Amino acid sequence: MKYNLSKINLWLIAASFVIILIGFFLMVGEPSGAEYNPDIFSVRRITVGPMIAFFGFISLVFSILFRPKNKNKE
Repeated sequence: MKYNLSKINLWLIAASFVIILIGFFLMVGEPSGAEYNPDIFSVRRITVGPMIAFFGFISLVFSILFRPKNKNKE
């Protein structure tokens, strides 16, 4: 069976999903309940996590569109 994506594309897609999961994991924290919790506005949760997830999505697009060079051109 022939797939449209090569093996390197699948590895890049898997790495992109890991980067996205790391970004979402950095955004997770204690919820703000009845009392005010200033940790909901931490730099890790509102800046670093979304940026890492965004770069993960950008790398996902790149990994799908990536075309490896074939060494033997026929």
